[in-house]
Amino acid sequence: MGQQAKIGIVTVSDRASAGVYEDMSGQAIRATLSDYLVSDWQAEYRLIPDEQPQIEQTLKDLASEGCCLIVTTGGTGPAKRDVTPEATEAVCDRMMPGFGELMRQESLKYVPTAILSRQTAGLRGSCLIINLPGKPKAIRQCLDAVFPAVPYCIDLMEGPYLECNEDVIKPFRPKS
Repeated sequence: MGQQAKIGIVTVSDRASAGVYEDMSGQAIRATLSDYLVSDWQAEYRLIPDEQPQIEQTLKDLASEGCCLIVTTGGTGPAKRDVTPEATEAVCDRMMPGFGELMRQESLKYVPTAILSRQTAGLRGSCLIINLPGKPKAIRQCLDAVFPAVPYCIDLMEGPYLECNEDVIKPFRPKS
């Protein structure tokens, strides 16, 4: 099956990082990826506050440690401390705006406030970084929408081959 994939899971939350409440969003990402992936993968989990320099450094560290994918949750709204998209843009070489567009479109089926979300995605070296909303239910909805494109994106960046449970999620790879 090839090399083991390293996937970063980053929860950005002042309150969860301070122990005020449990990080349900990071757990939702891990559970969703566990449902999707049948190939061997390892989670690199981080729980950090809404501090742009710390978010940037965490993303840089995870990318340099060999993560082919980093999925963040939290910090994508309009509040003053919501700076995850700015941190992501600051560390990425190229942005992938289609991810945010599709996630907002999907979320609008459930809540009208989806237009307030500033989710984005970008590439740092050979790592895809995707910003998700902070609510566990919205995490699954958004990942269900965008994940079919993720394995092929990682293929194009010469990362590990992500094999999926096609009864749960069907990745799209063009026939060559």
